[in-house]
Amino acid sequence: MTPIDALAWVHVRDRRLLSVRTNGKEKFYLPGGKREPGEGDVEGLCREIREELGVALDPLSFRFFALLDEKADGFADGRRVRMTCYTADHTGEPEPSAEIAEAAWLRAADAAACPPAGQRVLRMLAEAGLVD
Repeated sequence: MTPIDALAWVHVRDRRLLSVRTNGKEKFYLPGGKREPGEGDVEGLCREIREELGVALDPLSFRFFALLDEKADGFADGRRVRMTCYTADHTGEPEPSAEIAEAAWLRAADAAACPPAGQRVLRMLAEAGLVD
């Protein structure tokens, strides 16, 4: 089974990780999503973050964070997600769009509110001393 191919923005402020919950979901996800046909990582992630949070990522500031292969949330068939994560500078203040029910700034102790990929990123950030 082909894994879900996703992009994610890892954004830490005040030792907390920005996460979003989409309408109809219980878990908090890393902001981002799937690329459109023909989109590269930078183009796709810039579009997704603009759509979800209304901020502009600086394409020249992208830094690779991690490539994750984790169990996908919400699939009973054992599907996996292959998530390429980046950090990037931005302009604007993140504000949830209509598709986002809420945004939250999570600590490592909040990992249970996230699917496996988000839990792993929080663990990586905590091990690096970047989140509480």
